[in-house]
Parts: sequence; structure tokens; C-alpha cells
Amino acid sequence: MKKFLFIFLFITSISLISQNLKKELFVKYTTNEIRIDGILNENDWDLATGVNDFYEYRPEYDDKPKSPATIKILNDDRFLYVGIKIEVNKNDQKTGSLKRDFDATVSDFIALVFDTFNDATNAFAIGSNHMAIQRDLLIFNGGSPQGRSYDMSWDIKWFSESKIYEDFYTTEWKIPLSAFRYREGETKWRLGSYQRDVKNNAWYMWHKVPQDQEFSNLAFLGDMFFEKPLKKSKSKKSFIPYINSIAINDFENKKNNNDFEFGGDAKFVIDNSLTLDLTVNPDFSQVEVDDQITNLTRFEISLPEKRQFFIENSDLFSSFGDRGDSNPFFSRRIGIAKDLNGNNIQNKIIAGLRLSGKINNNLRIGVLNMLTDEDVENQIASNNNTILALQHKVFSRSNISFLFINRESIKDYDFQSDEEIFNRVFGIDYNLASEDNKWVGKYYYHKSISPNVSDKDISAGFSTNFNSKKINFKVGGLYIGENFNSDLGYIKRKGIYKIDPRIGYTFWPENKKINNHGFEIAPFITWVSNMNNQLSDYFIFTKWDANFKSGANFNISVRNQYTYLFETFDPTGINNGKPLPANSEYYYTNYEIEFNNYFSSEKFTYRVEQNFGEFYNGHKTSSQIDLGYRIEPRFRGSIKFNYDKVSLPELYNSANIFLIAPKFEFTFTKNIYWSSLIQYSNQNDNLSFNSRLQWRFAPLSDLFLVYNDNYYTEDRYNSIFIPRVKNRSINLKLTYWLDI
Repeated sequence: MKKFLFIFLFITSISLISQNLKKELFVKYTTNEIRIDGILNENDWDLATGVNDFYEYRPEYDDKPKSPATIKILNDDRFLYVGIKIEVNKNDQKTGSLKRDFDATVSDFIALVFDTFNDATNAFAIGSNHMAIQRDLLIFNGGSPQGRSYDMSWDIKWFSESKIYEDFYTTEWKIPLSAFRYREGETKWRLGSYQRDVKNNAWYMWHKVPQDQEFSNLAFLGDMFFEKPLKKSKSKKSFIPYINSIAINDFENKKNNNDFEFGGDAKFVIDNSLTLDLTVNPDFSQVEVDDQITNLTRFEISLPEKRQFFIENSDLFSSFGDRGDSNPFFSRRIGIAKDLNGNNIQNKIIAGLRLSGKINNNLRIGVLNMLTDEDVENQIASNNNTILALQHKVFSRSNISFLFINRESIKDYDFQSDEEIFNRVFGIDYNLASEDNKWVGKYYYHKSISPNVSDKDISAGFSTNFNSKKINFKVGGLYIGENFNSDLGYIKRKGIYKIDPRIGYTFWPENKKINNHGFEIAPFITWVSNMNNQLSDYFIFTKWDANFKSGANFNISVRNQYTYLFETFDPTGINNGKPLPANSEYYYTNYEIEFNNYFSSEKFTYRVEQNFGEFYNGHKTSSQIDLGYRIEPRFRGSIKFNYDKVSLPELYNSANIFLIAPKFEFTFTKNIYWSSLIQYSNQNDNLSFNSRLQWRFAPLSDLFLVYNDNYYTEDRYNSIFIPRVKNRSINLKLTYWLDI
């Protein structure tokens, strides 16, 4: 019995030790100058302790890397220095683009992830390749899900150089400590590193991430220890003025406008952990145009935010509620409004401020205030928009968040009703994330306050997810009151109850070609609360999905759907025919097959999707094709083609709907880029051209030349393609980033 007890305790202790074993890196303090030339020849590099125990994460989990990397880190009172050596033949090094923030899938590079507050929730990721081209991004929400938990729009000033040899290359980074947010006196940050090897289509990791978890997940980072406690960095002040000359020809309204504008932003780092951003007369003309989308649903489409001012710490404001159905704050509502015809137009922002960051290791704060201008011609009021967000960490990785939103007109307008004068929202969210990320969830309660509204003004929901290597499931649901209103939010529809459970199983075969495959079943059911809980919609989504070690993906899905129409609806949105009648119900089933190689290292990329089956009281066949090709490292071209054939009974609308969007990107040098996008949609009756030439003449300082052209394209009654110019503009814009 004693022998058995001894063996049991021994095995248990070994298990506990292995579970708590973390990768570690020690940062040496230096007072010597480190010259950033890509050559690791300073004595400090010889004295620093390096780490090189990387492993292969994809496609062969836990194999040894084919391009081993060694990392060393130094710091002084102002900068963090990183020295890296990667063993790879110079002929095998791949670069997909010369542009900053290049595509990670098609370029060799290495990146470090810095969790400066040790909270496993937010982090900075900084990387470069063998040509010292830089890549930096923000990670939030714990890094998962990967596609919705990082932002590439974030940029900082840092320095990198590389030196390429026959069978390896070395690189040096110099990162101002003021670029990070951290507490004075810290001796430890959490650290991770990942590396891309394009030739072998492999990803390597330093910190140990379970095979079934996304490598961006911050739960599994290692630790970096500083030899000396970090001092308070010099208070950073940045000024980013701009001047913009613009010429607009509005052919529709027969107006010409030539204008010269100026304004700018200012950025102040407070106490190493808070950032104050100010903007006056901001201009977003250099921001990429939105992708046109074919919409066959009854609901508004939510498009991503691309404006730099709203990016840093954006998760503080935008992660409340339910992303798809009831998001109380959607930053695109500020500075964009609708004209009298319901079209999105720019609503000028006069000025704004944002204070965001950490109060201490557990508490984050975000304050945003923007003043928008009036547009009496389009009956748009001038509004003061205020958002306050607080987030407090609890347990290992969870947090409780509080939100307050206030949108209020600054004066009385004749065209405004009493209900439009102001709108306020209070909310509280609990975000669950277990230490090993197996359990994640969200639970929220929001209340809106509007004039003459006293009931049914609540939005609440919950979701609990369990994720293991093989089994995953979710239970979730929400309620949105018919009077719940958030003028600065995205509310898909009101007055509903909804449940959306899900269960899935993943197989991990010992196979040379397939990494994993599995199935998922997810029913979505919606009832309308103000109509005796009438069933509104349901669809049962069944999917089988396979991920190949080459980076390709193949999936098949079936959607069994029911829809009850409370109002008339034209699914095509394109013809002047009879819509489907109100108070009618439809049962229909459709099928979908998709194949893509988005995560491979091939120069030719593709995504092919075919959807066919019933659609309301008719049929629909849809084809989506995305093709891309690159000539490394200077050119990348792509084309997106969508075709929807909607066939309804003779009395109702039928249509052939097209969307085509070719895009061309040239990176002539590390500092000169040119991109052009053409989009044609017969559903939107629009043909648009956008061409942008960018010269980065200094760090984060740019000269932009932007050309836009928009056309009406069709006589809808005769279905004839007749381009008629709508508007045309050209911008010449200069921005300069000045640090003091």
C-alpha cells in the first residue's frame, strides 16, 4: 500500500510540474549603445541568454523546426532590443510583398508577442522578415477567435535591420519602451513567439500551445524576466497633422467642389499605461474603401471599422453584447450617416478625444467623445457622442465590463422628433475565459433610455462554450426588446428571442494529408416577442469540414430553413416586380460545397463555393469564386466573382445578380505602394474605381494620391447596362508623424 501511494504521489507531482512548466527568457540590462545594423556583433549579444527551443505547430505538430531560430533580448531605460538568428538558406527565403504589415501566410517572418500587463487578455505583436520589413498588430479578447481578435491597423515607430548570409540571416530590432503600455517597476512580461516558413508551409512556435488551440491564444504564453525593474519611460507625445487638397465633381446634382482642408491628431502617453488621443477635423480619405456585398437577407450588413483613430483599444468599446445581433456600440455610426434617400454619406466629425488603457493590472478604462457636424439639407443633426467603458479582470482570464453610451443632439432641430433628441445605453457584461481556454462565454444585460419609452427596452444574452481537442459545444440565447435602441450600435432586429446551441466533434487522424476533420450541428431559432412569441425563423446548419496539411480546406454543409415574413420582402433587391407577401411562411433547404487554399503557401490562391437548393418559394443557385496570384515580392492581383440566380414563381421577382471586384496591388519599394480596386454590382446599380498611390517618405508619414469614380450602371426597367457617371473625386493628402 505504501509503495502504491508513493508511486501515485510521484506521478501526480510530475504531472503538476509539467502542467505549470512555462518557457522562460531572461532580458539582460545594458548601458551600451546597440547599433541597429542587423549584425549581432556587440558584446552584449554574447552575454545575453538566448532561447531556441521552438517546435513545429503546423502541419506536423511537435516536430523540430526546419528553419531553427534563436532569440535574445536586451533593454536599457528607453528601448527594448531584440536580436534574432534564423538558420535558412538565402535562396529559400520568401517575401510576398515589400509593404509593411504584409500577408503572414505567404512571407517568411518571425514575431514576438508581448503581454505587458500579464493578463492573458491584451498584447502587442511585433515581427519582421529577412528584409527587415515590419509587421505589428494589437491582440485583444485573449487572442481567440483568431480572425476577430487582432487589428493590423495599429502602427508604431520602431527600427529594424537585417543581414543575410548564405545559410542564415540575423536581424535586430529597436523598439521604444514608450510604444508599449506597462506599469513602472515591472520585472516580468508574458512572452510568445511564432515563425512562418513558407517553403515548408510550416508554422513554428516557441511557447507551447495545444494542438487544438489557435496559436494566437494568449493563455499559453511563456515569461520574460528583466534583469532590472523597468523605469517609467519618457512621456511620449506625438502630433500627426495633415493637409488635404480635394476636387469633387458631383454629376448627379451638377455640383463641383474644390477644397483645401487641414487638421490632425495628437497622441499622449500618460503614466506608461494610458493613451490620450485627440483629433480635430479628421479626414479619412486614405482609408481603404468598403467591399461591396451582395445582400439577399432582410437585414443590414455590418462592415468593419478601418479608420485609424478608432483602432487602438477598440475592443474596450466594441466587444459588448452580441456581435451579430445586438452590439450596442458600432464605431462606424460616428462620422457616417444616411441621406434622405437612405444612402450612406460622410457626416463630418468636428473634433474628438479618446482616453484608453490601464489604470492598474486589473482595470482598463476607455472614454470616447466625438462631436459630429450638422447637415440640415439631409436632416442630420449635430450630435455629441460619448462612450464610457470599464473592464475589470477577475479570476485568471475573465473580466466584468461596464458600458455607458450617450448620443445627444446639441440643439433643437425642426426636422427632429422628440424621440430623436437623445439616446442612452447602460450595460454590464461578464466575459468568461478559463485558464486553459476550454471554457469561454459571455453574459450581458443592457438597457436603453430614450424619450417617451418606458418598457421593453432591454437587451440580454448568454453563451457558454466548451472547447476540447475532440468535442466542442455551445449553449446560448438572447432577448432584444422591441423598444431597445442604441443609435451608436448595430441592432440586427428588435423584439425577438433567439437560441443558438451548437455541438461538434473533431477527428485528428494519423494521416499524411489531413490535419483534422469533423462535423458540426447548429440550430438557430428565433421568435418574435410582441406577436405572441410567433416563430419567426429557424435554420438547422449541418457541416462537415476538413483541414489539409497543405493549408487547403474542404467543407460541405446543409441548411434546413424556415422563414415567416411579417412584412413584404423582395429577396433580389434588384427588380421592380412583386415582392413576397406579408404574413407568409416558407420551408426550404439548400446545400453548399466550398474548397479553398487560403492557408497554403502557393502563389496561386483560390476559393470556390457552390450553393444550390430551395429559396423561399423558388430556387437559388449561387457561385462564389475568389482567385489570387502574386509575383513576389512586387505584385499581387485578385478577383472576386459572385453570381446568384434567384428563380421565384412567375408572379414574383427573379434575377441574375452579379458582383465582380478585381484588385491590383504593386509594392515598388519598401516605401512606395499602389493599389487599385474596381467593383461592379448590378444589385447596387454601381460601378466604382478606387486607386491609391502611397509614398511613405518617413516613418508613419505618408503622401497619398487617391482617385475615386462612381457610376450608375443600369436602366432597371429595361435591364440595359448603361454606365452614367455619378461622382468623381481626387485627393492629394500629406500626413506627418512627429514625436516629441
